[in-house]
Amino acid sequence: MRRGKRRLTPEEKALWDQVAARTKRIKPEIAQSQEPETTAPPPKRKSRPVPVDPDPIQHFLVGSKSNSTPRHDLTPSVTEGLKSAPLVMDAKRHRKMVSGKLAPEARIDLHGMTLSEAHNELIAFILGSHQMGRRLVLVITGKGKDRDDGGPIPTRIGVLRHQVPQWLRLQPLGSVVMQVTPAHLRHGGHGAYYVYLRRVG
Repeated sequence: MRRGKRRLTPEEKALWDQVAARTKRIKPEIAQSQEPETTAPPPKRKSRPVPVDPDPIQHFLVGSKSNSTPRHDLTPSVTEGLKSAPLVMDAKRHRKMVSGKLAPEARIDLHGMTLSEAHNELIAFILGSHQMGRRLVLVITGKGKDRDDGGPIPTRIGVLRHQVPQWLRLQPLGSVVMQVTPAHLRHGGHGAYYVYLRRVG
C-alpha cells in the first residue's frame, strides 16, 4: 500500500526555518525553500484591470502658457438657481411679475457699494418696505464685471448679483421675503431682482 507524504513535526519545522534563514539564493529563479507542501496552494485570483485616468495631467513647463479650458464661474448661474426655486406666491401674479407687467412699488440701487454697505442698505430697505405694506420691490445690483482678472484665485463675476439672493434667504430678511426672481428687461434684466414680500401680520 502506497504511503502518503510525511508531514514535518514542529521540531523539524523549527530546525528547517533556522537553516533556511541562513541560506542565500544561488539564482533568483530558484525557490528559497524546498520544503514539501503540506497543503494545497490557494487558487490564484484573477487580477483586476487597473483603472486608467481618463484625464491625465498634461506635461508642462514652469512659465509656459496653459492650454486648459477657460475657468468657469464658481457656482451655477443665479438665474438658473432662482428659476428652479419652488413657487410660493400666486402663480398668476408671478407670471405677470416675471413678464414685467407688475410695476415695483419701490426700488433700491446697490450698484457700486461694498458688500458691507450693500448688506446694511438692503436690510433697511426690505424691512422698511415690509412695514409699509409694500408687496413688490426692485433691488438693482448691476451685472458686475464681465470677465475674470486672470489671478491665481478665480473671481466670482458680479459679486453683488450673486450675494443678494443669499441675503434675501437668510434672516432677518428670509421671514418677510416670499419670492425672488430676476427682473424683466424693462426693469433691469439680470442686473436687478424682483423681491415679492409677505403681507404684514
